[in-house]
Amino acid sequence: MAQASHDSVLDDLGVRIASGALAPGTVLTLAGLETDYRVSRTVIREAVRVLEAMGMLASRRRVGVTVQPMTSWSALDTRLIGWQLAGPRRAQQLVVVTELRAAIEPVAARLSAVRASDVQRAEIMRLATLLEQLGHDGRGDSEEYLAADIAFHDLILDASGNLMLAATKQAIAAVIAGRSRVGLTPPVPDSEALHNHVQTAAAIARGDAQAAEHHTRRYVDAVLAEVRQSP
Repeated sequence: MAQASHDSVLDDLGVRIASGALAPGTVLTLAGLETDYRVSRTVIREAVRVLEAMGMLASRRRVGVTVQPMTSWSALDTRLIGWQLAGPRRAQQLVVVTELRAAIEPVAARLSAVRASDVQRAEIMRLATLLEQLGHDGRGDSEEYLAADIAFHDLILDASGNLMLAATKQAIAAVIAGRSRVGLTPPVPDSEALHNHVQTAAAIARGDAQAAEHHTRRYVDAVLAEVRQSP
C-alpha cells in the first residue's frame, strides 16, 4: 500500500471492520499496522484511538488491539454509517436506520405540530413544496433535492423540541445522503411519498398533530418498503 495519511488509515481500517473483513476477536498489533500502512506509529495510534472511542477496537497491554463485536460500536456515528454503506452490509444498514426513522419521525412530526415556531412551520412548508416541485421536474436524484430533503427532516426533528429526537439528525442525514449517493433515490420520486411530505408540512403548519404523525408514517413506511427490497 502507498504511504497513507491518518484519515485514509482510519477510513480503511473502519471499512475493513465494518464490512466484517476484520472479524470480531481479530487481534492487530501497532507494529503490524505500521508496516501494512507504511506510516508512523503516531498515525496508527491516532487512528486506533478514534476506533476505540467508537467501540470498534479495544487495546490491551501485551495482547494488542482487538476488534470488538458490533454490539459495542457507536451505531449512530456518521463515520461508521458511511463505512457500512460503503461495504457489503449497505442494504442492512439502510434498513436499520430507516427502521429508526419509522420509530421517531412520526413522533417528531406530532410534537412539531404542537411546538414549532411560526418561522419553522413556514420553512417546513417551503421545503416540502420545493421537494414536490423538484420531484415532479425529475430532479429527485439531484444535489438540490438531497439538500432540501435533509433540511426538511432536520427541521422537523428540531421543531419537535425534544433534544433526544434531534440528536438523531446526523445519523438520519447520513443515510439519506448515502442512499442518494449509491443511486437509490430515483429522479422522479414516488408521487405518494411527495404528497405525504407536503401533507405532513401542511399538518404541522396548521397544528394538526394527528395528521402530521399519520402522513409522516406514510412516507417513512414507503421508504422502508423500498430499502427492504434493495439488493
